[in-house]
Amino acid sequence: MGTQAAIELKNITKTFGSVVANKDVCLTVNRGEILSILGENGSGKTTLMNMISGIYFPDHGQIFIDGNEVVIRSPKDAFNYKIGMIHQHFKLVDVFSAAENIILGLDGEDKFNVKQSAEKIKKISEQYGFEIDPNKKIYEMSVSEKQTVEIIKVLYRGADILILDEPTAVLTPQEAQKLFSVLRRMRDDGKAIIIITHKLHEVLSLSDKVAVLRKGEYIGTVTTKDTDESQLTEMMVGKKVDLNISRSKPESTADRLEVKNISCINREGVKLLDDVTFTARSGEILGIAGIAGSGQRELLESIAGLQKLNEGNILYHDPKTGKIDNLRDKTPMQIRDLGVRLSFVPEDRLGMGLVGNMDIIDNMMLRSYRKGKSIFLQRKQPKDLAKKIIEDLEVVTPDANTPVRRLSGGNVQKVLVGREIAASPTVLMAAYPVRGLDINSSYLIYNLLNEQKENGVAVIFVGEDLDVLLELCDRIVVISSGKISGAVDARTATKEEIGLLMTKNCGGETNEH
Repeated sequence: MGTQAAIELKNITKTFGSVVANKDVCLTVNRGEILSILGENGSGKTTLMNMISGIYFPDHGQIFIDGNEVVIRSPKDAFNYKIGMIHQHFKLVDVFSAAENIILGLDGEDKFNVKQSAEKIKKISEQYGFEIDPNKKIYEMSVSEKQTVEIIKVLYRGADILILDEPTAVLTPQEAQKLFSVLRRMRDDGKAIIIITHKLHEVLSLSDKVAVLRKGEYIGTVTTKDTDESQLTEMMVGKKVDLNISRSKPESTADRLEVKNISCINREGVKLLDDVTFTARSGEILGIAGIAGSGQRELLESIAGLQKLNEGNILYHDPKTGKIDNLRDKTPMQIRDLGVRLSFVPEDRLGMGLVGNMDIIDNMMLRSYRKGKSIFLQRKQPKDLAKKIIEDLEVVTPDANTPVRRLSGGNVQKVLVGREIAASPTVLMAAYPVRGLDINSSYLIYNLLNEQKENGVAVIFVGEDLDVLLELCDRIVVISSGKISGAVDARTATKEEIGLLMTKNCGGETNEH
C-alpha cells in the first residue's frame, strides 16, 4: 500500500487581503498512509486543510484526487470526493444521541431510520475498534466520546481521506493511545489520513511521513523513521532551537500560598471545586494537570479573587511583612497589590486582559494607571516595558505603538504573559501561557517561568501538554471533576500515572508531597 496518491496539491495559494496564508504549496498524501502536517502557529496548516475540505476556495493552484483534477467549492463537494474533516471544536447537537448526530443532514433512507443507522454505526465501530453507544446523548459524553462521534460521522458518509485538526489537544495520554490505534487500523484499511498537530512526540510515534509548512510555504516532506525532533523543529522555525527546558533544583523554598479545603458552587448548584487543598512554594513551579474543564480555571480565579468561594481559605505568606493574609477576605485589586498575579490565556485573548484598540504601551499602562499621581500619566515606564517585552519575547510587531488587535494571536499572548511577569510578582499563575504558540516562543516562555522560579517566585503553571508539565514543573497536582485526585513529584512521575489520576473519580485523600 501507500503508492497510490489519494490527494495531490499543486501550487495552492490563498491570500486574505495582504496576508498570504499559503503560497504555492505542493503536497501529496498516499492511500494507506498517515501524514502529519507540522508548522508553527500561523504557518497556514488549517487554511490549507480548509481548502481541501471545501471551507475555503484556493486563489490559485490545482487539487487532484486519485490522479484526476477536481474543484472543491463547498464541504458538500468535499464529501462527494470522500473527504471528511474532524475539526478541533466539535459540531454536535448536545440534546441528540450519537446516532442522531451522525445521520443529521443526510438525504435518503438513512435520514429517518435511527435503528438501522445504529446497526451501521456498530459495524463501523467494530471494524476500527471504536467504543461508542449510538443511543447515548452528546451532553452525557466525555470529550473523547464526542470526538469518536465526529470521526464515525465522516466514516458513515463514506470518507476515505480523513483530516484531523489537533485531535489529541483535549485527550488524556490513554485516550490518545486509543485514538492512535484506531487511526492505524484505518490506515491499514487503505485510508489516507492527514493530521494537523504541534506535538512532535506524537508526530514521531504515529505518522508515516511529515510535511512541514513555514510562514505559509511548503518546506518539504520527510519519512518519519528517518527524522527526529530537532530536524523537524529546524524545518519549522528555519533555525536550530534548543528543545531542552532547563529545570533547576528548587532552592530555599518557603510556603507562599496555602489553599485549604476550598469549594465553590455555581448558580445551578453544581460543585465546580470540591474541598481542594494544596500548597504552592516560593522557588518552585507547581503544575496543575487535568482534563479540560476539571476546575483549573475556577481554581486560579478563586486565588485571584475573581471567583466566590463557598468554603475554605487561601492563606498567603507575605515575604515582605512576614504576615499571613487570608485572600478570601480581599478584593481582586488587593490580591494583585500583594503580588499575586494571574496570567490566564483565554480562548478570547482580547476579551480578557488586553484592549484591542489600544497599542502595546497603553496596554502596559492599564496595569499601572491607578498609581498615576497626576492626570498626565507617565508613559516612559510603560514604553520601556513594552520595548523590553517586544525584544525579550520576540513579539512580531511594527512597533510598540501598534494596536494590539493588529497582532497575531500568538503575539497578543506574549504581550499578555510578559506584562504579568514584568510586574515582579511573588506568586505567578500562568494558565495555558503557550496555547497556540510556536515552538520557539513556547520555549522562551518556559525559560521565563524558570527564571521567575529562580528569583524566588511561587509559579503555578496550568498546561495541556503532559510532557511539558513533567519536564518543567517540580511538583504536579492533578485535578479531576473539581477535586484533587493526587499530587506527584514531577521528576519521578510518568505520563500514564498522571493520565490515570486525571480520570480518577476522587474519593480518597490527596497524597501531598
